[in-house]
Amino acid sequence: MPVDLLIFYTFLKRDLMLAYRHRAELANPLLFFIMVISLFPLGISPEAKILQILAPGVIWVAALLATLLSLDSLFRSDFEDGSLEQMVLSSHSLPWLVLAKVTAHWLVTGFPLLLLAPLLGILLFLPQPAMFTLIVTLALGTPILSLIGAIGVALTVGLRRGGVLLSLLVLPLYIPVLIFAANAVNVAADGLPVTGQLYFLGALLSLSLTLSPFATAAALRISLS
Repeated sequence: MPVDLLIFYTFLKRDLMLAYRHRAELANPLLFFIMVISLFPLGISPEAKILQILAPGVIWVAALLATLLSLDSLFRSDFEDGSLEQMVLSSHSLPWLVLAKVTAHWLVTGFPLLLLAPLLGILLFLPQPAMFTLIVTLALGTPILSLIGAIGVALTVGLRRGGVLLSLLVLPLYIPVLIFAANAVNVAADGLPVTGQLYFLGALLSLSLTLSPFATAAALRISLS
């Protein structure tokens, strides 16, 4: 196995084990995701037609906010115990280490959202034709949220109260994902093709996967310098 892949696997396994030891913290974004979606029928209307119209936007906004809620922990513990500085100073490729951490973050936050979304879609009376599109958009979109969010976290990791600044940095970059993903689910509910929206999300994912690890690595070096 190439050295870079071995390092990637080692850090991925390490972060997954650390996440497993702090299972209570992992539940917070998922509970937030469930609570936000569950409160919408109570706060707006329990009528099926109204909820069908709102369902794509509600689910995607809740997923975006749940991801944003979990981002602060991406590099925080490593920064506090000094291991982040060791990662930056090590001879290993920092973008590979960053990609491993972002992958672990998506596996413990984004992937559970992907599994829960169909159940909450049923709660909001999302039409069956749109359910598959919802899953596909979340599979393409949530990794983008983690990859883009990692850049913002890297820039604010050294700040004591960087949560507000992180939101200001990241949320504008999340808007294209939100627009195209929610629109794809809406269009699928009407029985129309959604190829264009999915291609756009796929292109964003490819671009984020290519550039984000390098941008995050550069941001970490700036924050720790």
